[in-house]
Amino acid sequence: MNDTQTYEKILRDRQRELESRLSRIDGDLGRTKEQDSDDRAVESENDEVLEGLGQAGQEELRAIGAALDRIAKGTYGTCVRCGESISTKRLGAVPYAPLCEDCMGQG
Repeated sequence: MNDTQTYEKILRDRQRELESRLSRIDGDLGRTKEQDSDDRAVESENDEVLEGLGQAGQEELRAIGAALDRIAKGTYGTCVRCGESISTKRLGAVPYAPLCEDCMGQG
């Protein structure tokens, strides 16, 4: 298996994991709320945390989708800003990284 295939498998596995997690979050957010005011306050706080996790998961899913598009186009592992190669160290840490370390540091 070449490196691109390895990263594609990693990305698709993570994509499935996130989709499953987001489905559970949606289910938790859609449940019936408690009548007790103290319980409702706790549920409200929990819902805020779940919404934050859901938003972060959706952003990661978008990044994964973009990385899978780059794989399909044959540009995966190339910085979208400068065109230089993204290090395997960086891709190992963040397989959906669109930028090399230099461009990432430039903000």
